[in-house]
Amino acid sequence: MAEATEGLAAAGTIVFKLGYDGAAYSGFAEQPSVTTVAGELRRAIETFVRRPVELTCAGRTDAGVHAIGQYVSFPALQAELEVTRTRWLRAMDALLPRDIALGDVFHAGPEFSARFDAQARTYTYRIADRPNRPVLTRDHVWWHRMHLDEDAMAEAAQLLVGEHDFKSFCKVASAVGKPTCRNVMATSFVREVEMGEGVLAFTITGNAFLHSMVRTIVGTLVEVGMHRREIAWVGEALAACDRRAAGPTAPAHGLTFIDVRYPEGALHEIGEAPR
Repeated sequence: MAEATEGLAAAGTIVFKLGYDGAAYSGFAEQPSVTTVAGELRRAIETFVRRPVELTCAGRTDAGVHAIGQYVSFPALQAELEVTRTRWLRAMDALLPRDIALGDVFHAGPEFSARFDAQARTYTYRIADRPNRPVLTRDHVWWHRMHLDEDAMAEAAQLLVGEHDFKSFCKVASAVGKPTCRNVMATSFVREVEMGEGVLAFTITGNAFLHSMVRTIVGTLVEVGMHRREIAWVGEALAACDRRAAGPTAPAHGLTFIDVRYPEGALHEIGEAPR
């Protein structure tokens, strides 16, 4: 591809749907002197297009958190918009580490942002609540060892649905001087079998999430699931707007970023023939 020069205006936006195993990374966002998903992705894209790129993600996952539906956008030149889906997939497969994979690629308008155009984000947290240790799913579940009452947890989770101040459920330092109101649209618990092993999966959808918010919600709900706390306590913790009022933060490796919803028609599929 021809090398881009400074001053060329973007003809559109390329949007990646990305998956990754977060175990080896210090989160998504680039940071000095540590390995991050964004750092690996940017290097791979820049190697392919032979120019600097600026990435925007739908959500900054923490260290150890996984993803199967992370969306990342970057302004693209016309020649880059003419690259086929198959070529993008093959190029990123060759250039990215084995624990990061391009799931799909789309086009969007020049003003599109994977972060600011997102209408909803969905996460799933998986728990192995049994005495026997998980084997094939061990890197992606929280092995809790004790059975949990998912009905009580599901009822407690409903107290969080709606628009609330979630200051009690986020990392204290990240809430200083920043708005902490978010809208939780839906929550659910379901028992699933993955790779032959049973897991309790908690799925939550919201317009956006605070730092460690989902993991703190999970840690709080587990207190209810163990019958250490009453269901109403979750509502009381929410109303307190104080991190000390809620439960512990669940381990990062049980959390997966599942999907992002964008306005209908915002993303366009790429054909196999050049545009």
